[in-house]
Amino acid sequence: MIFWLLITFRFTLPNFIVGSVAALLTTLIFGKYFIHNVYKFLQPQRYFWLILYLVIFIWACIKANLDVAYRVLHPAMPIKPGIVKVKTELRSEFARTILANSITMTPVTISVDIIGDVLYIHWIYVHSEDPDVYTHIISGQFEKYIKKIFE
Repeated sequence: MIFWLLITFRFTLPNFIVGSVAALLTTLIFGKYFIHNVYKFLQPQRYFWLILYLVIFIWACIKANLDVAYRVLHPAMPIKPGIVKVKTELRSEFARTILANSITMTPVTISVDIIGDVLYIHWIYVHSEDPDVYTHIISGQFEKYIKKIFE
């Protein structure tokens, strides 16, 4: 729909209707090649969880940006970088990719690799050596919402 509006650059009701129909048909025809069971996106509760996830994601980005600013401005520059192994409960590859991208888009963490149900994350300050603790800190807030949206 956004692509259609960018191409036509006309914000009229008929243009929105044509764009919506084209987006719906494209999704129904080609969506099965990218996401298994594309029809689950017709369930309205998934959109509620998506909006809630976006709010939580934006808040996590704000907190992470403040954390980076603190580390950069602190005279001792307190960093303790490392790569941690985060096990995820997400079953679909698409959901795991969304989780990895969400982790990468928040400052202080970068997804390095996904192997099966394990994500390898570079973290600017490893708070704990306990896998349960750092898994909860890194992916816990995102994973439960991604599971409700995409699985």
